[in-house]
Amino acid sequence: MTEQAAETPVSRERVSRRRVLGLAGAGAAVAGVGAAVGVLATRDPRVQNAAASTAGPVPFHGEHQAGIVTPAQDRMHFVAFDVTTTRRAELVALLKEWTAAAERMTAGQEARENGAVGGLPEAPPADTGEALDLSASALTLTIGFGPSLFDGRFGLADKRPAALIDFPRFPGDDLDPNRSGGDVCVQACANDPQVAVHAIRNLARIGFGKVAVRWSQLGFGRTSSTSTTQVTPRNLFGFKDGTNNLKAEDPAALAQHVWVDAAGSPQWMVGGTYLVARRIRMHIEIWDRTSLTEQEAIVGRAKGTGAPLGQRDEFDQVDMHVLGRGGEPLVLPESHIRLAAADNLNGAKVLRRGYNFTDGSDGYGHLDAGLFFVCFNRDSRTQFVPMQQALSSKDVMMEYLEHTGSGHFACPAGTRPGGYWGETLFT
Repeated sequence: MTEQAAETPVSRERVSRRRVLGLAGAGAAVAGVGAAVGVLATRDPRVQNAAASTAGPVPFHGEHQAGIVTPAQDRMHFVAFDVTTTRRAELVALLKEWTAAAERMTAGQEARENGAVGGLPEAPPADTGEALDLSASALTLTIGFGPSLFDGRFGLADKRPAALIDFPRFPGDDLDPNRSGGDVCVQACANDPQVAVHAIRNLARIGFGKVAVRWSQLGFGRTSSTSTTQVTPRNLFGFKDGTNNLKAEDPAALAQHVWVDAAGSPQWMVGGTYLVARRIRMHIEIWDRTSLTEQEAIVGRAKGTGAPLGQRDEFDQVDMHVLGRGGEPLVLPESHIRLAAADNLNGAKVLRRGYNFTDGSDGYGHLDAGLFFVCFNRDSRTQFVPMQQALSSKDVMMEYLEHTGSGHFACPAGTRPGGYWGETLFT
């Protein structure tokens, strides 16, 4: 749950729940009309095709991997694998096999030709079959490599990018090691949950004996828009989320904040990006008993319209000078949208691509639900880490959140026909 508007600097004064409550009923004159948002045309067929159809295929090959700037689909299945083989050749062979299967599945086909019903009746089918008769549903599959893959087992230690760090412990972290880390991750996004689950299930099946699932996460109801063709969605707190997210139609901003270039980076990562995954438990029962005034003061936006407090429309510029009763600013310096704003982070932005989740009950009568936060950035050291440090140390919303899982992965550039995932890393 982040904001990235270019706004005025903020103070470092800590706001308490008592101070937030003290703003109850704060009303102010509404100022201004929303500024027009510039839209840059894109020639990326993955953007055009996915925006035009939620059921059709998204091209697998390209300059960048699909599933990053592709208009965010409605469902997600994310998995992190531990590599169990110690043989480099076996890992490369698996990546080649995975790539072939991924290319087929994103086109709406079985993982292998005639995999579900062909072959020997006495042998297990080569495809699990639950996606038969279903469309491609804009399925995208995106791969990333974690820091632990570069530990020396496969001769990759000297190829680990400096930007692929092990994250520091942030204030409030309660990370479960069984929901964190991993040698390799695969993100499957689709508009049909069965299509996404089928893709991960078959990749895991193909990898049997060479990789093992470390952890996985199902997500629904995207919590950000990655294209101007999409409206801003809402998170489980009921607020519009990611209003000022980077968009696929702004290639200049993507080049600045998302895609890795040759400056200070290994050649195999040029054109790639870094994926951050954070499982964030939201204590929704406590939030649901919080007054609307307090909720809006914590977020810094009106719950109904999504407009910054003191403004009229969602995309209006935040104005820190609009005052409420008692002369207090309506948008508090420690509100969520201020702390995550680009101006508070030396201009840093990330491309968000998260999802809601519900994983049943915690055994105490509370839903285990929240946000599976996923973002892509050019260098997590100067983008995600400062943002998370600011939020985890100052954001009042942290009283309602608990970070329980974490992952950091290097996602190489896209593949060419005949190539395979990670080819630039292993050659």
